[in-house]
Amino acid sequence: MAIVCEITKRGSIVGGRYSNRTRATQFNPCGNLRRYPNIQRKRIYVPELKKTITLNISTRALRTIEKNGAYRTLKKAGII
Repeated sequence: MAIVCEITKRGSIVGGRYSNRTRATQFNPCGNLRRYPNIQRKRIYVPELKKTITLNISTRALRTIEKNGAYRTLKKAGII
């Protein structure tokens, strides 16, 4: 199962590693690296619904919930 944030829909990306030894040349022996978002399993209480919802969300989504509120953020993401 893919690691994806349920609010921001962000998943893993493939990024390159680059060694300093070969930075000036065209040869890159390091290969690729998969980078994952910081996903946390959190229980969020929504006062408007008087319910607690368990979600797998990124830490960036947690900041969005802090800023905009749980109900508004979850409604915009299509979870509620």
